[in-house]
Amino acid sequence: MKCGILMVKKNKLWTIKAIDRRTRRTVAWVLGNRDTKTFQRLYNKVKHLKNCNFYTDDWDTFAKVLPPERHIIGRTHTTAIEQDNSNTRHHLGSFTSRTKVVFKSSKMVDLTLRIWHAVTTTNWFLVLQRCLLSIF
Repeated sequence: MKCGILMVKKNKLWTIKAIDRRTRRTVAWVLGNRDTKTFQRLYNKVKHLKNCNFYTDDWDTFAKVLPPERHIIGRTHTTAIEQDNSNTRHHLGSFTSRTKVVFKSSKMVDLTLRIWHAVTTTNWFLVLQRCLLSIF
């Protein structure tokens, strides 16, 4: 899991995501401040996953929330999340650091991430594609 940043006017809105390293798909995300409370909300969404390790960088909050036996610290294992963050910034203009496309609410950021996740998840995309092609 890794953090990405989105500027909303003068306030910073953090997107913290959990990625499945095997499939390279986003499993869950939360929006909020860069604090323990926000990360705890993300962990609550994924803690039920069995046989799962959490690979993170050395942010203190990760160590406070994640169980030590499932937490592996090191930049070596964060490649998948870095690539996902890069793709998100590339395809969604409002996630770049110097953009004029800015949302006014975290609800819109979450909605954009939901749509992006649906479009980039193969199964969902195929369903949408079949639906669209059935019109013609």
